[in-house]
Order: sequence, then structure tokens, then C-alpha cells
Amino acid sequence: MSVNEVESGAFRIVVLSGPSGSGKTTVVDRLVDEAPVKLIKAVSATTRAPRNREVDGRDYYFLTDDEFRRRKDNNEFVEVAEVFSSGYWYGTLRSELERARRAGGWAFLEIDVEGALNVMQEYPDAVTIFLTTPSDADYEQRLRSRGTESEEAIQRRLATARRELAQADRYRYRVVNDDLDRTVREICDIFQRELVV
Repeated sequence: MSVNEVESGAFRIVVLSGPSGSGKTTVVDRLVDEAPVKLIKAVSATTRAPRNREVDGRDYYFLTDDEFRRRKDNNEFVEVAEVFSSGYWYGTLRSELERARRAGGWAFLEIDVEGALNVMQEYPDAVTIFLTTPSDADYEQRLRSRGTESEEAIQRRLATARRELAQADRYRYRVVNDDLDRTVREICDIFQRELVV
């Protein structure tokens, strides 16, 4: 699928990014159900092992390091990144964009800032949304309330959040997630405006 094919038809690419703790997953789940357009969530590929109850092809495509590298070398990814210096790679396969186009929807990518910048470069008309919390202190509070990560991991995510926040102006839209219902409505309004562009 070429850039011109994306730009010339009704098909669009939507990118949602934001630091850990900004509420992306909850917002994405609501948008898939409530958006005024059909959103097809792109399934990311990763080299990490599945966690409890994660299903290959639904939650992620779980690839070996060699398979991921081979697909990367074959230019099968629209974006790739090593996330949080974890040693694990994540990426969005171009076939996921094609899957959304064939399904008559918009490809919906929930990806980190590094990956989003790559998508913006290749698809400058992508609808890019950066999700934030009202204040920086909210990120740390939300991360700690999860109770799933070590202090070292939290500090690493906070450092990443500061770097990501510095890139927020590169996105076409910035939405503060201070109230879930209002946030979802605001993004739905963005989609409504994008329908007539």
C-alpha cells in the first residue's frame, strides 16, 4: 500500500501515543466501540514472550528475534522500536494497515512516540493524537497505583515520559485525559472533523 493510496481514499491511519500512565489503553478500547468511524486496531508485533492470557494474533504477534529481524530487513514494518530499553522489540506490520483498509476501516495504531514519528514521516496525513494527563505528577501516581513494576522500571518509564512529552508538539492533536468521557468525546470530534477533510 503506497502513501498515495492512503491519501487518495477514505482510508486513514490514526496514531495515538502518550506516556505510560496517560490512560491510552482505556481510551483506545472506548474509541473502538464509540468512534464515528470504523477503527481497526492494529495488532503490534513483539519479541517478548506472551504474558498471562495474552493470545498470539489478538494481543500481539509474538515473533522470535530472528523472525522479527527478517521481517524488519524485508521492510515489512511501518515502524519499529526497542521499547523502554528492555531488549524487546515492538513494531507495526504493514500488513496490519492493509488489513484495516480491506475491512473498510481506519487503521488505529496505539504506539510509542518513536514509532509515531516514523509513521508521520511515511504518512504525513496520518491523524496523530498525543494523550496527556493534566500534570506530570499524574503519570507517576498512575504508574505506582498499578503495582506491577519495580522502582527501577517506574523511573525508566518516567524518564521516557519526559522525552515523549518533549515531542508532543509534533502531533496534529493533543488531548488531556482528565475525564474519560470528555476525552473520548473530544477524540470522536476529531475523527468527525477528519471525515470531511
